[in-house]
Amino acid sequence: MIKILLWDIDGTLLDFGKAEEYGIRKCFEIFHLGECTDEMLSRYSKINRKYWEMLERGELTKPQVLRGRFEEFFQTEGIDFDKIDDFNLEYQYRLGDKVFFCDNGLETVEFLKGKVKQYAVTNGTFVAQDRKLKQSGLDKIFDDIFISDKIGFEKPSIEFFQAVEEKIGKFNHDEVMIIGDSLTSDIKGGNNADILCCWYNPHGAENKNNLKIDYEITDIAQVLRILEK
Repeated sequence: MIKILLWDIDGTLLDFGKAEEYGIRKCFEIFHLGECTDEMLSRYSKINRKYWEMLERGELTKPQVLRGRFEEFFQTEGIDFDKIDDFNLEYQYRLGDKVFFCDNGLETVEFLKGKVKQYAVTNGTFVAQDRKLKQSGLDKIFDDIFISDKIGFEKPSIEFFQAVEEKIGKFNHDEVMIIGDSLTSDIKGGNNADILCCWYNPHGAENKNNLKIDYEITDIAQVLRILEK
């Protein structure tokens, strides 16, 4: 019987793509960099994903990710811009300006409040995630929140999940399920921690990493059916 849910935030409960688009365009406006086109956004998104995956593999530190992605992006776009750190800080803040929920995200966690224990587990920076969680009201729904910046470790490391278990109390691993969209962060992390894994896969991606997936869903509301079983 599943008693504890570990929810990923970006790309699972919240639509990170929309927040990313808003944040980048707002920063372009603030720093007078002209128009950030859809094509530029697409290129940035790929660069950003590449850097976060390098972090998950332990190849880069978070400061190297936060700065390196923008250095590469501006270089790729041929934009002569040296206020990388200022841009990054502003971007972290702007990510929390507006809230975009994935379909049935809010409704599902609201319905489950009090029925099971629910925790946020996220690799985002504290500045961005703290604002998002407060703006969205998720901070009032979750039983606790675990942000990698505060823990000192990133998903998928076992140390991240050990810190979670240390805080909420020792649990039977077959009573805990992580729900997330990222194979390399959420599902691999769940595998490392030996807990149940629910892959939120609305776009029909392929599990190329041969990771153990206990449940695969295309809509967040399908978590309710899993719990009913």
